Amino acid sequence: MQRHQAFKYELMPNGETQRQLRRFAGSCRFVYNKALALQQANHEAGEKFIGYVAMAKHLTAWRNGVETPWLKDAPVHPLQHALKDLDKAYQNFFAKRADFPRFKRKGSGDSFRYPDPKQIKLDSGNSRIFLPKLGWIRYRNSRDVLGELRNVTVSSKGGQWFVSIQTQREVELPATPATTAIGIDLGIARFATLSDGTWIESRNSFKSKQAKLAKYQRRMAHKQKFSNNWKKAKANVQKIHTQIANARRDFLHKATTTLSQNHALVFIEDLQVGNMSKSVAGTAENPGKNVAQKSGLNKAILDQGWGEFRRQLDYKMAWKGGMLFTVPPHYTSQECPECHHVAADNRQTQARFVCVQCHYENNADHVGAINVLERGYRLLACGDAALSRSVKQEPTEVSQLSSV
Repeated sequence: MQRHQAFKYELMPNGETQRQLRRFAGSCRFVYNKALALQQANHEAGEKFIGYVAMAKHLTAWRNGVETPWLKDAPVHPLQHALKDLDKAYQNFFAKRADFPRFKRKGSGDSFRYPDPKQIKLDSGNSRIFLPKLGWIRYRNSRDVLGELRNVTVSSKGGQWFVSIQTQREVELPATPATTAIGIDLGIARFATLSDGTWIESRNSFKSKQAKLAKYQRRMAHKQKFSNNWKKAKANVQKIHTQIANARRDFLHKATTTLSQNHALVFIEDLQVGNMSKSVAGTAENPGKNVAQKSGLNKAILDQGWGEFRRQLDYKMAWKGGMLFTVPPHYTSQECPECHHVAADNRQTQARFVCVQCHYENNADHVGAINVLERGYRLLACGDAALSRSVKQEPTEVSQLSSV
């Protein structure tokens, strides 16, 4: 099995190298925005979409032009890759996988990529990496890089610079030692409730920092924009956002690692988080209802990181030799696992489930997890198209399992 994996480290650049990093990131952002503006103007003129090859010719003209000669100071491959990123963004938009490409802002997601591994040198023994037009840069070597180097991405976050080294290597298809299957019901009061009755408490990293974040945002709002004091206040706000993101990511990694190690089959609901967290503010002509309550619910949903949880669990289950499947989420918390009677009245409160027909009683989230597991078994047996992976029967390593 071929595995692509990224290893991320914090860079330790000196002052001059930091300035170069900011210049290169700014050059790639400029090329991306200029190409996007050209695409929009071209579309308004009724012309056809400009592909990457044709756009690369514009990049050559920009680098050799009198208006932007400073583009020559940046390495050409990251500039070309910025155009590839824009082309990919358009392809995702055309395929309805993403919204229309937007212009990039300074200080928000600054990054650039070196796609050619022949130009990169990695000296892990001395904790340093060589990048074109930057030279050798030291990094915090927290773990070994495994596999053949494919590309390197340099990014900035919270005033720090990071390098992400993507590698490729052949690994044997593992056989998971686990023999159990589990259904997972994601929620807010409990982050994840498992079909065996256990649950994982919510981390709520944003909620725990919300008051502190609001305080520093108010301080920032009272400063004159782009003044030195405003920049200091902005740095504090960015620092808190970084702490929130790091805490959430750490929590999700620990949860998904534990689940992938202990279970051979995992079933989760196929939740459309984007649709669930849409604003209901409406317009001035047609204002929404219960906007404040829905806004709080949206914050709570996004604070859980359900999408990232599913992404991590998907590749970690594959790495461990297990499998992750998604099932339709409809009425999982309203269906009785005993008599299968479906009714909204079954869920009397957010936490309490009492079947109005057979009087089965349990925690509502636990009921949802049991139904997810049972629904997953049914779909596996039928090879239902609703599954994220098409399987006609249960894998042999877990065929001895019985449903809850």
